[in-house]
Amino acid sequence: MSIYSRLPQSLTTNVLERDLIRNAARAAITLFIACLFFTASAVQAASASGDSSSMDTEIDFLIQSVANSQCTFVRNGKEYSGADARDHLQLKRRNGKRYYKSTEQFIDRIASKSSWTGKDYLINCDGKGTVTAHDWFTRALAEFRATTAAN
Repeated sequence: MSIYSRLPQSLTTNVLERDLIRNAARAAITLFIACLFFTASAVQAASASGDSSSMDTEIDFLIQSVANSQCTFVRNGKEYSGADARDHLQLKRRNGKRYYKSTEQFIDRIASKSSWTGKDYLINCDGKGTVTAHDWFTRALAEFRATTAAN
């Protein structure tokens, strides 16, 4: 004998309907939250892969711009060609991927100074003077973004 068998029919129906409505509401809320979670996860994954792609393109551009320049790359007091600088930065990029999540962080943490000595890298362009690699790459990135935004 159930607890509901002792109640009047109208009261039993109301209690059962209320329980059914509560359970349906809980299920709907749970489903809604799950949908929000999965949608947010998918959007985050899509934007992260897009950001990674554009970050890689920007970093490729920065590294290649050093190689294509007629400038001298100064690392720990020693001068290197643009091609040597490119090779060094590609090595640091491969080995240091865990240290950056954006192009700006790549410039700050990887491309601007020696990880051994902490000395700033310098870029010396004849007739244009010497600037820190940080300033040079930051300026090159701004120009690249302005050019790609215009297209």
